[in-house]
Amino acid sequence: MAFKKIVLPISGMHCQACALSIEKVLSSLEGVKEVNVSFANEQALVEFDPDITPLKEIEEKIALLGYRIIESKEKRISIEEQKKAQEKEIKLLQKLFLFSLSVAVPTLIITYFLQFPLKRVVLFLLATPVQFGPGMRFYRSAFSALKNKTANMDTLIALGTSAAYFYSLFTTFFFKGPVFYESAVLIITFILLGKFLEARAKGKTSEAIQKLLEISPKKARVLRQGEEIEIPAEDVKVGEIVLVKPGEKIPVDGVVLDGYSSVDESMLTGESLPQEKKPGDEVVGATLNKLGFLKVRATRVGKETILSQIIKMVEEAQGSKAPIQQLADIVSSYFVSFVLIIAFFTFIFWLVSGNGIPFAITAATAVLVIACPCALGLATPTALIVGMGKGAERGILIRNGEVLQKVEKIKAIVFDKTGTLTKGEPLVVSIYSPKIKEERALSLAASAESRSEHPLAEAILKKAKELSLSFPEPKNFKAFPGEGVKVHLNNGSEVYLGNKKFMENKKFNLNGFEEKAKSWEEEGRTVVYLAQDSEILSIIGIEDTPKEWAKEAVSLLKKMGLKTAMITGDNKRTAQAVAKKVGIEEVLAEVLPHEKKDAVKKLQEKEGFVAMVGDGINDAPALAQADVGIALGSGTDVAIETGDIVLIKDDLREVVAAIELSKATMRKIKQNLFWAFFYNTLGIPIAAGALYPFFQILLPPELAALAMALSSVSVVSNSLLLKRFNPFTNLAIN
Repeated sequence: MAFKKIVLPISGMHCQACALSIEKVLSSLEGVKEVNVSFANEQALVEFDPDITPLKEIEEKIALLGYRIIESKEKRISIEEQKKAQEKEIKLLQKLFLFSLSVAVPTLIITYFLQFPLKRVVLFLLATPVQFGPGMRFYRSAFSALKNKTANMDTLIALGTSAAYFYSLFTTFFFKGPVFYESAVLIITFILLGKFLEARAKGKTSEAIQKLLEISPKKARVLRQGEEIEIPAEDVKVGEIVLVKPGEKIPVDGVVLDGYSSVDESMLTGESLPQEKKPGDEVVGATLNKLGFLKVRATRVGKETILSQIIKMVEEAQGSKAPIQQLADIVSSYFVSFVLIIAFFTFIFWLVSGNGIPFAITAATAVLVIACPCALGLATPTALIVGMGKGAERGILIRNGEVLQKVEKIKAIVFDKTGTLTKGEPLVVSIYSPKIKEERALSLAASAESRSEHPLAEAILKKAKELSLSFPEPKNFKAFPGEGVKVHLNNGSEVYLGNKKFMENKKFNLNGFEEKAKSWEEEGRTVVYLAQDSEILSIIGIEDTPKEWAKEAVSLLKKMGLKTAMITGDNKRTAQAVAKKVGIEEVLAEVLPHEKKDAVKKLQEKEGFVAMVGDGINDAPALAQADVGIALGSGTDVAIETGDIVLIKDDLREVVAAIELSKATMRKIKQNLFWAFFYNTLGIPIAAGALYPFFQILLPPELAALAMALSSVSVVSNSLLLKRFNPFTNLAIN
């Protein structure tokens, strides 16, 4: 099976019950692996096998439920389409609210302050256009839910307002009794007010993804058949030549063929200084060409660019669910049915108690309209959307909601050394060669490493090239992972290059080199031994300095109460020297690449929940083993597909920011869920008349409707406070 993921923007959802209804239907389709429908950002994240269930069938199922897909094509909708759909819904709600309000004001005045013969008929004439005008959206939604054998929030509103309206209709024209036209009108008015405010607030939660979409270049200038033409950026093909003038955004990921310039990559890496670009250098789409003219060969276009992958990851993350939401989903799935039962028994109770039909209708209506599964449904996703959007703005990409809950439990964090804690640019800083000349030793070492891709090999080759040394072509290259290499030269001799363990395994005598090696290792240098045939000739000291903010990041993590550790294939003395420089106490040294996963596992057994920070490629098994894998990006080489959290900036302080942001988002989720549950736990009994025996107070249905509307708005507003969050506020960094 070839599963694929797609994000479908959906309009017409009015509450969490709508989202759960879509989830239930789509999940039942053969070939659909996973469905997450978010009421908060109005989209469905569907993982399915298109060979079994075509996208068209999924769209048809959604349409049959009474909802509409904004964009049905299998491409990302444009920012203009997204904004247009949101603005259209907001304007409609505003129009309906203002109309209802214009009727509600005279209805209130007539009801409570005026007396005249045809008062009831006038109220009927005022209420009817609201009940079947703006109120018709609730009837349509309730009827659609009924067709699919479900019930939603609009079912409650339709029943509540209908009870008030139709009872008043009968007492107006057929038998005596009080009227509740003002309740029906005000319920609809307040619900629409809440929906309007909620829609505006929800629009603000997704601003981060909109900003990412906005920076995507719209046009590209390419060479086709020798002619320079302008085309949509999404139509550029891999391999085409793209021309970028000064001041223009680079439309695709590519390699510079001709030209020299400086490029502002701050949108991606956070690096404020422009980066110099020359032929052979990579450039990233949406970055800004500052000065010179560039001719670029496209290597990644459309959905394959770094920016598109980031947008896709953020979209999928915002559409995911945190495990903590499961309780809210379970409650929401039974909520409407539960409220209908409560409302029915409330009506029967007060009727049997002798309080009369009007009293019973008032209490039952209040129960119907005060209940709010919307607040429960919005509690988790709105916080996720804002929190993950805030992270995306900083270059922190969080894979899904489940990661946030795991971050809360982290007790220890382990760092890979090379390229993570250190700059990953090792340099040859010393050579000890008592038996042959240093140049000869470096030449032999370069020959041995000429076919290796190890960072230490790069350091040796770089030094040899700096000194313009020539080195013989090796034969029979053989690598020993985590230890060293062995090659044959044209003269028949064998050359060995590797660490102490490698030399010991090959039975070389280390006398005369151990003391010098030990002193270098204590200074934080990695020592490489060079041997030819039967004896060791030289040792080479290579140093990789810690990154600029490594020590500060480790210090901040300790302030947060986290234990820090470092994992490396280096020997213990070198590893401990580096660890000391950055403030890490526990060192896991001499760990071979394939052993890193087991080392992380042992740390988990000892400490509990463990996070692993690595480069996201070589450390993939260890990152996968860790409870939370954090892939540290370096420039444009960000491992989008690796790690639970991907950090685009090459700044270790962002590890701290990611953890703080995750915890802050979880705090918001818990606050939202608490108030949503508290509101319903308290509100429904009060609406049912729990206070009446003590204070002779019965909650008016219109006030119940206002309370319900404001509960959803308050949850979304609380989530929006995350936009002000600074992960370093309490840690003395900005």
